[in-house]
Amino acid sequence: MAGVAEALNPRSIAVIGASRNPEKIGYVVLKQLSSKFRGRLYPINPSADEILGLKCYKSILEVPDEVDLAVIAVPADHVIGVIRECGAKKVKAAVVLTSGFSEVGNRELEEKLVEEAKKGGVRIIGPNCMGVFDPGRGIDMLFVKEELLPRCKPGSIALLSQSGSVGTNMISMLRKMNLGISTFVSYGNKADVDEADLLDVLAEDERTKAIAIYLEGVKDGRRLMSAIKRTEKPVIVLKVGRSEAGERAVASHTGSLAGSSRLYIAALRQAGAVIVDSMEELIDASKALSMQPPVTGKRVFIVTNGGGYGIMAVDELERRGMIVPKTPDEIKYVFKGKFPPYYSLDNPIDLTANSTPEQYGMVLRTLCNSDACDAILVIPLMGIPNFDPIEVAEVISSIEFKKPVVASFVSHTEETDRAKEIMEKAGIPVYESPERAARAIYFLYEYGRSHSG
Repeated sequence: MAGVAEALNPRSIAVIGASRNPEKIGYVVLKQLSSKFRGRLYPINPSADEILGLKCYKSILEVPDEVDLAVIAVPADHVIGVIRECGAKKVKAAVVLTSGFSEVGNRELEEKLVEEAKKGGVRIIGPNCMGVFDPGRGIDMLFVKEELLPRCKPGSIALLSQSGSVGTNMISMLRKMNLGISTFVSYGNKADVDEADLLDVLAEDERTKAIAIYLEGVKDGRRLMSAIKRTEKPVIVLKVGRSEAGERAVASHTGSLAGSSRLYIAALRQAGAVIVDSMEELIDASKALSMQPPVTGKRVFIVTNGGGYGIMAVDELERRGMIVPKTPDEIKYVFKGKFPPYYSLDNPIDLTANSTPEQYGMVLRTLCNSDACDAILVIPLMGIPNFDPIEVAEVISSIEFKKPVVASFVSHTEETDRAKEIMEKAGIPVYESPERAARAIYFLYEYGRSHSG
């Protein structure tokens, strides 16, 4: 992990290729860091004395202090010389934002880059990447301006992506869902640092509860599988390039060899990763696994006051191989004297439009103490009489759940958005549809199944 930890949590950063031109990558990166990074920051540009109020150095060799990390934004044919100077300066790591390497067939230049970096003891993230974004530590190398890419807040999900554009889209998705990240790393061609290196560092990061990976190619499958097995945190993987045309696209994008995706996916699952099929699933699974414990069995109880939504959830759960068992007679007996006869006590338990927050609480507490239930999916239909969204959220959030619980709100108003905030602050993930909530429970089960015993 030498050098990789410094790349993710540097005390000092040099921006090599810092620019005075607001349209240049070197300007955008320096501006982002200068307004957020709490460590020492050194712009490097041989033609400038000062940029954004910071003293500028002609070379990293002129910087009087130690430098943990270099962010490189110079043309490809200048990168090796810059890395040579970083080695002489004993810089521990470098993020090479520059493209023009193996992704365009220039493998020889990339090999020379790695060779020079090894000589100097410099670990390389990239090239052809967007680098690191860590809102909690004020690290922002994303060279897309904030007005075009609003950043998300600090949180507990780590994102690893070969593709910068896919990764930044995931940041947008998380922001829309009011979720945050611990760290985002775009590592492009992964000429040196790869997923295994990053997993080993994130395994020790107390802020990170789940790790989501967008994966194109795998260079060292055994090493990656071993890193996943060592990581005592949920690792969720979206492996792309599964088709013949997809494999060709991977090779032209990051210079990676996609290999046999079917074999890789089987090996990743065997190593303990949760495998997903889309970006939405990647985010949804990461959200659930960062907030809830794993599901240890297949039996799911659904509690709702909108029967149709309960049926949607049943279909998705059973399609995924989960079980929606009948409600045991002993549980029905508890409710029969307290609920109107038209409430459906079968699973899904449908409390109808006449339900109250207190009745929801009563059902959920009973299910929590039942041996017949492994997980609970709650779908409160808001906007009906006697059913204030805030009160519902407060009642549900006050319960000390002994089982994993996931919720779905299908209406979107200021009140329901506030109710969702209350629920998620209590650690209960809320999804926009019953199907997404059902899939979240399945992903909790997939992780629990692969890590039982």
